[in-house]
Formats: sequence, C-alpha cells, structure tokens
Amino acid sequence: MQSENEYIGDDNFKKFLIHYNCPTPLHVVKMKFAGAICSPNPNLRPTDVISSFWEEGLEPRLETKNEAELFFKFFMGLWDEMFAQIGFNKLKLSECHNQDVAQEALKHYEEVELGFLEGFWGGQSDLKIPVYLSEVIDSLTDLASVYQVLIERAHKGEGTELLLKTLKDTNKMVNKAFSFVIENYVLPKIRNIH
Repeated sequence: MQSENEYIGDDNFKKFLIHYNCPTPLHVVKMKFAGAICSPNPNLRPTDVISSFWEEGLEPRLETKNEAELFFKFFMGLWDEMFAQIGFNKLKLSECHNQDVAQEALKHYEEVELGFLEGFWGGQSDLKIPVYLSEVIDSLTDLASVYQVLIERAHKGEGTELLLKTLKDTNKMVNKAFSFVIENYVLPKIRNIH
C-alpha cells in the first residue's frame, strides 16, 4: 500500500524543524521514530512521539487547519520513510562524515540513547518484553555509554586513530543490534498483523 505522505528530504525537513523551533535535531527525530516503530508499547502513537520533540508546553501553535494538516503530513512522511527502512531491515546510524571523534560520538550517542531507546520505551519503563530482546536493548544502552567514554577521551586529546577505530567498531555493533531487533522481533510482529 502506497502512503499518501511523502518524505520531503533531509534538507527540507531540517528547515521545517527550524521553522517550528524544534530543539530535537533531525538525526534524533529519525531514530526516535524508528524506536517507536519497533516499540512493544501498543498504545504509542506517532502524535505522542511528535509532541515529545518539544518540551512540554513549548509545542508549536498551529494556527489553521491547513497548517496542522501540512505539519502532520510532513512528520508522517518521515514516519513512513523510517517504517520502510525498518520493513527492509535497513536501519543504520548516520554515516561518519568527519574525523572529529567527539562530534561523531555525540551524534551517535544521541541517535541511540535519545532517539532509538527513548522511542522504543515510549515513556514506559515496565513494558513486558522477551528476555532476548531485553538483553539486546540493554546492550544498546551499554553501547551508548561507550560513545560517552569516546567523547571524554577525545576531549582529553587521546589518540585519534584508536578512538576512530573504536567508534567504527561501536557503530557496527549498534547497527547489528538494530538489525537483530528488527529481524527477530519487529518483522515477525508486522507479518502477524498482515
């Protein structure tokens, strides 16, 4: 089934977020949607996730029905884009584009901890999930901590080569964990729905 909501692309979506004074950067928005799509929380709705991008009480005021429709259409276009990535098991961290270990590690920390994991739990802490899934989600929390250590070490001026290698290895483990969650938990659920 083809979605009526088309993703407007990263550059346009960043402008859209700026227009609405959204404090959550695009890389976190994407991963929070991905986590929510993978979430075991049956009551989690896209609108709940969207409102979490702003602090409570600072959500944008949508003046007209047209503006509200467009606002949600743009967000749902990205939601559908992330759903497709998960459906094809193509979810990955954003690419490393520079040699600044601290900056890249911070971005990946945000994607994992503030994005995927927050989206996955959807504001709940007591969701019942299978033991194997719990272990993989715990491993993602541990890997997010590795990014924090890399940030600290990079700020101390430790050897960039070793830190970059550790960053890339950590990214591989995170991507494998995403793939495992999708393959073994999310896709079977999606197939059961259909």
